[in-house]
Amino acid sequence: MEIEFTGKTAIVTGAAHGFGRAMCIAFAERGAHVWGCDLVGQELAETQAACDGKADIRVVDVRDRDAVMKFAAEASAASGKVDILVNNAGGVLGYVGKSLEDVTTDEWNNILAVNLTAGFWFAQAVVGGMKQARQGRIINISSGAGLNISLTGIQAYATAKAGLIHLTRQLAHELGPFGITVNSIAPGFVRSNANTEKQWQSYGEAGQKQLVEGIALKRLGTPNDIAYGALFLASDYASWITGQVLAIDGGK
Repeated sequence: MEIEFTGKTAIVTGAAHGFGRAMCIAFAERGAHVWGCDLVGQELAETQAACDGKADIRVVDVRDRDAVMKFAAEASAASGKVDILVNNAGGVLGYVGKSLEDVTTDEWNNILAVNLTAGFWFAQAVVGGMKQARQGRIINISSGAGLNISLTGIQAYATAKAGLIHLTRQLAHELGPFGITVNSIAPGFVRSNANTEKQWQSYGEAGQKQLVEGIALKRLGTPNDIAYGALFLASDYASWITGQVLAIDGGK
């Protein structure tokens, strides 16, 4: 199966490291011009360098709707339209699990803003061009926490990822008549960034062994495992797949 995106433009949010960097590289290697955004400028520059000249990067706070719209408009203007949108920005923002009554307003709002609302805004920003082209791919990176409970114990994270999954299904039906597919990838646990590494270490040797033993393939995934799923969903091979959630978790 040959997958290539020559002449296509892809936006990848949360592009500084982990899944986002792996997806930027994977799309660029297959001919796409990638527009990546994140808050971490130095790591974004490393992502850009790894894309071998096929990426533009910008520092964008995805909680800021105006900044989202400006970034998407710049990407669209540069190439005429955005063909692929990967809503990958997310995570727990350094927060930790705590009792319901101890969760602050900022903790709740910030996690929902990054993991759910930003995906809605980015879809708003690019869908006009996709409608005109009568084609497009939107891929929302959710989580196993959106299908089950979150290992982090963070209520807002599980809620946001479940909301992103339902947004995926809703938009699939709204945008399907325009030839736009909307799908979600729900990754299992991957040691992909500082937060997941901290989470992994918190389990201790016994907890780590228990987590791996609960996976059918008896190993943790890698960022590339997630990137390959995104490549498939963005490709012509997935042209009749929409509104679906692809769990990439090694088998649960």
